[in-house]
Amino acid sequence: MDRMKTFLKYALWIVVFFIFSELLINVGLNSSYKDMTAISSIDNIKVEQAQSTLINGRIKGIIENNEQLIGKYIKFDFYSKRNNLTGSKYVKIEPNISSFEFYFELQDITSYDISITNKIEGEEIKILPKDLSKGQIILGTLMAMMIIW
Repeated sequence: MDRMKTFLKYALWIVVFFIFSELLINVGLNSSYKDMTAISSIDNIKVEQAQSTLINGRIKGIIENNEQLIGKYIKFDFYSKRNNLTGSKYVKIEPNISSFEFYFELQDITSYDISITNKIEGEEIKILPKDLSKGQIILGTLMAMMIIW
């Protein structure tokens, strides 16, 4: 019976540690993102989230009434504190797709400009992979615990 109590104590400590670390990770990551300012806007395109850290950023938005924009590109120009153009990203407007989301790797971005173009002009910035989902984080943590154990 004492072994069972000890085992349950260890299991409880592991669960408490997991919840505590998950909380700290989410608070730490989300507090490092600062909102970017929009230089211009377009009626059909709503940017819901435009945030950056010192080394990367993320943009999420919705395309409304995209029938007239199909085949065109949404161009995002990213600017630093001193209004230097640091990079551009193009998002192709496809039929039946009404949202966009991407992560980018640029330093010290404070503002962005949005426009519509017919083709890609110049080079694009490097896009980061999407964030891991909660399920992927939990699965990775469980696999690491199994390896260590």
